[in-house]
Amino acid sequence: MHIGNLKLANPVISAPMSGISDKAFRLLAEEAGCGLVCTEMVSVNALAYDSERTKFMFDLAGEKGPTSVQIFGSDPVKMAAAAQIVRNAGAAVVDINMGCPAPKVVKNMEGCRLMTDLPLARKIMEAVVKSVDIPVTVKMRKGWDEHSVNAVELARLAEKSGVAAVTVHGRTRDQFYSGKADWNIIAEVKNAVKIPVIGNGDIKEAKDALAMMRQTGCDAVMIGRGALGNPWLFRQTVHLLETGEVLPRPDLHDRFKMIVRHLKMVASFKGENRAVREMRKHIAWYLKGLRDAARVRQAVNQARTVDGIIEILEEYKKFLRQFTPCS
Repeated sequence: MHIGNLKLANPVISAPMSGISDKAFRLLAEEAGCGLVCTEMVSVNALAYDSERTKFMFDLAGEKGPTSVQIFGSDPVKMAAAAQIVRNAGAAVVDINMGCPAPKVVKNMEGCRLMTDLPLARKIMEAVVKSVDIPVTVKMRKGWDEHSVNAVELARLAEKSGVAAVTVHGRTRDQFYSGKADWNIIAEVKNAVKIPVIGNGDIKEAKDALAMMRQTGCDAVMIGRGALGNPWLFRQTVHLLETGEVLPRPDLHDRFKMIVRHLKMVASFKGENRAVREMRKHIAWYLKGLRDAARVRQAVNQARTVDGIIEILEEYKKFLRQFTPCS
């Protein structure tokens, strides 16, 4: 698959997720074989103030790539300037966020709110495309609500503006992440444009990605929440699409090994204190569905050091061995 002049190794893409897709997460997705990985969304206003914390969000040092950096804002001039900054930082793709449903984002005419002002959306897309020599993509939703479903119209505008590919999440802004994603809208967009269409929404297992591609005809799939606490989903999806074979789920040993590795990676990039705080949610996702996980989550939330968390996890693994063999 190609996005503009960029050839991807496969059609599996890790989604941009605020507070999730940091360097550690991207490296894990990259290692799992994703054809393209994405950063968290980056505010163009924060970039204008030269925020060090914001620049850290798209620090791509040590990453093989290709990596897409997602930017969000509502000013075409600032968006174009931000695109140049992230391109110079090593981005292989600049992605424009027109899908974020968060209230703090949409209240500023950013994210999914741009789907309610297509003339402004077009100005932004044209400005960003003209500002960089790398592919520009747009991530959108089905529409603002069920009364204003306009993903097809926005995708056509994107194509005319020089955008290289679009990602369609099959939910409206009003849905946030509830209900079922509408894959039909992905198919409608695919039938309406010639540029690649990336499908997004409700890929929880590798077989879901295959089903989406068959049902919609989309060129690639973007995996987001399905990979929370389950980075193996990326490798399983790549493998299924390439071979038709379903890889087994990770055993307890592999699951705990990954948790500790993820924790140590975040600590190496962000320091111990921040890693301990930020990994609490990840550990909760990793442990979802395991026996007595609530007790362990509570203990992890009270831990103050990386070693303290690892000790809790080791004791928990011993506890689980009573019920499930774990090497």
